[in-house]
Amino acid sequence: MAIAYQRVLVKVSGEALAGSKGAGFEEATIASICGGIKKAHALGAQIAIVVGGGNFWRGRSSGKMDRMDADKIGMLATVMNAIAVKDALRQAGVPAVVMTSIVMPQVAEVFTSDKAIAALESGKVVVFGGGTGNPIFSTDTASALRALEIGADAMLKATMVDGVYNKDPHKSPDAVKYEALSFTRVLDERLAVMDSTAATLCRDNNLPILVFDLAQPENIARALSGEKIGTSVKE
Repeated sequence: MAIAYQRVLVKVSGEALAGSKGAGFEEATIASICGGIKKAHALGAQIAIVVGGGNFWRGRSSGKMDRMDADKIGMLATVMNAIAVKDALRQAGVPAVVMTSIVMPQVAEVFTSDKAIAALESGKVVVFGGGTGNPIFSTDTASALRALEIGADAMLKATMVDGVYNKDPHKSPDAVKYEALSFTRVLDERLAVMDSTAATLCRDNNLPILVFDLAQPENIARALSGEKIGTSVKE
């Protein structure tokens, strides 16, 4: 079966891993998400994942803490999530490895693009933790950066809604969903796709994004199969 993308970067938020608990890990939810990744992997695609850390820590949770220190805690939270996702994938029978931007050899391999590409080509799912390794930058920016570094064909942004809307569909029943958008429009109208740094990176490097609902983990395989789901963003 032909697939639309041979190599993809999937962005999964930390909040998604918390499921109905709202914080921490919900094992059934992580298993469900990894089941969706397993189906996508079985199609023959090379899959890398960037995980957020919002189920444990967000900068806005830090109160009066120094922003640099708060962001470092957030980066460590993403490493914990990466390990949890890797473990769930292995339990599902999918070979997986964690690579982190932070040097911690007892915990995970240090990221380099060559090592990541070699792992992908060997059939492993590569889970990236630690963000970019620098404070200030979001995991959206880390996703765009890693996608470009591994030569991904597209970035799949798995969210808690089924695409991009002109306003929050959870608060506004009249919210309108976009089927397709340009990066220029996303940036000009400040649409809630990702932060402007990440969007600019993707636009300037011609990296398409597909935004879809992770509540249905099979959407990852559907996206790889070329089905029209969510909202596509490209120039």
